Order: sequence, then structure tokens, then C-alpha cells
Amino acid sequence: MKLLIINAHLKYPGLSEGKLNLTLMNLAKDFFAEKGHEVIETYVENGYEPDKEVEKHLEADLVLLQTPVNWFGAPWIYKKYADDVFNLGLKNKSLLENDGRTRKDPKKQYGTGGFMQHKKFMICATWNAPREAFDNPDQYLFAGKKTEDVFLNITSNYKFCGYEILPDYGVFDIHKNPQIENDIEGYKLHLEQYCF
Repeated sequence: MKLLIINAHLKYPGLSEGKLNLTLMNLAKDFFAEKGHEVIETYVENGYEPDKEVEKHLEADLVLLQTPVNWFGAPWIYKKYADDVFNLGLKNKSLLENDGRTRKDPKKQYGTGGFMQHKKFMICATWNAPREAFDNPDQYLFAGKKTEDVFLNITSNYKFCGYEILPDYGVFDIHKNPQIENDIEGYKLHLEQYCF
């Protein structure tokens, strides 16, 4: 198996340095390498070449997005990355050719034109929000929504290209009530359960 890890952290000095996301990225990298799998990586903040990123997506069996949640989504640099990579993958017809529909068959389902079947995508995210803010209709902000609902704009890009979407993993309440050691152990179990 070949794993592509995309680190979408954007450094905000004094507020968000990226150490936890780097720790989680390195954990995943070591976890897969110890099992004999090849790992390739991208640090979006350090720059990238879209054509090389498309190639990485074509090579990888599993794409893992490591991201902080900034204002209820990945940092803006990840949106630019996604636009660059997926637009090129559409233009050169490597990741997908169209949205699945054709003039001959307009009833075919939208979003079924991807070429990345048999590949998987997963998000590992760090949150200021507590775990209790999700999956509970009594909670004020998310009103019962799940973390996967918050990530729909990201996972839909991958599903549109044919990827299977794996359950995301969250490290919650990182500022007010961090449980990092437990979260790290939980992440190893999550990777073992869903990635093999």
C-alpha cells in the first residue's frame, strides 16, 4: 500500500504553530512505514506543484488529510490546493473525466465520473470544539450534526473522483481540555481498524 499524507496546517505565530498536526502526521507516517507501506507526503504551506500532486494521488492507495479545523473547515491554503489539484486532474482527465452524466445518459447519477475507485480517503483533524458538541441535537452550534457533516465540502471532492471515504478521526478540545496521550493511542487503533 502507498499512503499520501497531506498536511494542511497553516502557521499562525503565537496562536497555532502546527506541532500537534505534525505529531499526528508523523504518527501515521511511522505507523504505515513500520508495516512496510510506502509513505509520500505534502506540506501544503511549504508549496507544491499541482502536476506532482495529481501524480501523488494517482500513486497512492490511501490519501490522509491532516488538518486543524480553522473556523469550521480546513485552512484556506487547503481549498486552494484542492482547486489546483482537482481542476488539473479534471483537465487532464486523470482523476475524473466528467460528473458521471452524459447527454446520452443524463439520468446517470451526478458525481459518478471519477477514476479513483478502489482508493480511500480519510481526515484526521484537530479541534478546539469538545467531542460533546457533535452528535447531540441539544448542542447549540452543531445541533446534532456529526464531524463528517462539517467535512462534507472536503470529502465530496474525493467521493466525486471515486474514492471510498473512511471515518474521520478527531482530536478534540485541544485548548481547554487536551487528552493528547489518549488521542494518540486512539488514533493508532483508528488507523488499524479502518485502513486495513
